[in-house]
Amino acid sequence: LTRTEFDLLVSLSDRPRMAFTRRQLIEAVWGASWVGDDHLVDVHIGHLRRKLGDDASEGKYVRTVRGVGYRMGTGL
Repeated sequence: LTRTEFDLLVSLSDRPRMAFTRRQLIEAVWGASWVGDDHLVDVHIGHLRRKLGDDASEGKYVRTVRGVGYRMGTGL
């Protein structure tokens, strides 16, 4: 994993039942002063899923919470 992907995974796994917004993940990984498109998170989540062998429709490791953002999956 890249440092960014690892930091995203750590942020999600610190509170596995919590759904994080893109903005919350940006603040956790890039810092509160980061300015840019929030969809940057989607790109890095996609890379993380690919490397974990995770399918976005199943969300085994990283789940999409529609209208909110992302959270950890059950891993099953």
